Amino acid sequence: MAHLPEINILRTSGLWETKAMYVENQNNFVNGACEIETTLSPTELLDKLQGIEKMLGRLKTIDKGPRNIDLDILLYDDENINLNRLKVPHPLMLEREFVLRPLCELIPQASLPTPHDPLSLHDHLSRLPRATSPISTLTPIAPSLPPLSALNSQRRTHVMSILNLTPDSFSDGGLHLPSASALSSSSHLAALKATILAHIAAGATILDVGGQSSRPNAPDVSADEEAARVVPVVRLIRSLPEAAGVTVSVDTYRASVAAAAVNAGADIVNDISAGLLDPDMLPTVARLGCTVCLMHMRGTPATMTSRENCTYPHGVIPTVASELLSRIAVAEAAGVRRWRIILDPGIGFAKTQSQNLELLRRFGELRNSEGLRGLPWLVGTSRKGFIGRVTGEAEARDRTWGTAVTVAAAVQGGADVVRVHDVAEMVKVCKMGDAIWRA
Repeated sequence: MAHLPEINILRTSGLWETKAMYVENQNNFVNGACEIETTLSPTELLDKLQGIEKMLGRLKTIDKGPRNIDLDILLYDDENINLNRLKVPHPLMLEREFVLRPLCELIPQASLPTPHDPLSLHDHLSRLPRATSPISTLTPIAPSLPPLSALNSQRRTHVMSILNLTPDSFSDGGLHLPSASALSSSSHLAALKATILAHIAAGATILDVGGQSSRPNAPDVSADEEAARVVPVVRLIRSLPEAAGVTVSVDTYRASVAAAAVNAGADIVNDISAGLLDPDMLPTVARLGCTVCLMHMRGTPATMTSRENCTYPHGVIPTVASELLSRIAVAEAAGVRRWRIILDPGIGFAKTQSQNLELLRRFGELRNSEGLRGLPWLVGTSRKGFIGRVTGEAEARDRTWGTAVTVAAAVQGGADVVRVHDVAEMVKVCKMGDAIWRA
């Protein structure tokens, strides 16, 4: 629909997977709602939607039975329409959880036009019988992997391994690649390939490739240098048969690097600034159609530890929630679909020691904040300084045990992805955590 000049998509809900209704002997439904502006009349819009259904091969053989697509007009401004072929508001919408769930992500306090029941859509949703089977959002991460299912209580936690391609990483000191020029070295490529294969063998399902350090006061490299570090490694991963079922993420806040990496085969853009450090990032992600991780941060890596950036007078949990909501709104305005968004609380970024610990302690509360429920979360605590200050370990590589506890806390709080250096160890932590909390 996005390419039709008469229809402009303003916002979308997430994608919600639900059991089929009415005719139950069919596959699960995947449902979503979108808010549009259009120059078409209601009947013209219906004609256009039915034309899309026909183009996509819909065959209607049983009323409410199996179909590959079903497009309906739920509301049209505040109009009541009662025609043989079109009734708006949709007459069955208030009894359908798969309709109300996505609608309540967009317009929860809206009500149907007079003379219909004045209750809000959120109130109608709360009055429906509790679902007997899990209902969850779906967030695609790669063609080869199932989507993240953030509200599925039995989902497994994905382990994202860190591939730092910088000589000044705070944690591994460029263990994997000392500089872009090393890409011409067969020995370094062989070592990098061995690391990638080891991470996959250990159980990593996402590889996060980064060419610019985000440690405090890290020197900037040019976009060209960053891309020169990242893109060949993305291509290397994509050339490995063993990586066929693995998601590739690019850790960058630069739109040009993100575009180059996605064009080389990356699936996810992992932006520590949530689009704040490059105004072209979110429109670029929208154009690429890929999934993006929006992390909470204030300032830049050079300024994020300032007193001002670490001050949260209204509390760290509600403030992080509020500031992430604002970034989601900006992303949606740029054309990023809600079902393509992952969130990250930004542990270690513009947070004090106590705030980092509070985020982990109350992470479940953050996930369920107004407007954020149903979105998947990535949590990155691996080897960070706040762990060393608790355990007394100055060297980042010695913080494995402390990291393990933070990873367990993230799993307990509901993280969908944890970002780690010590893959084999943290895969085991996640397996145990999933057995306890995702049973």
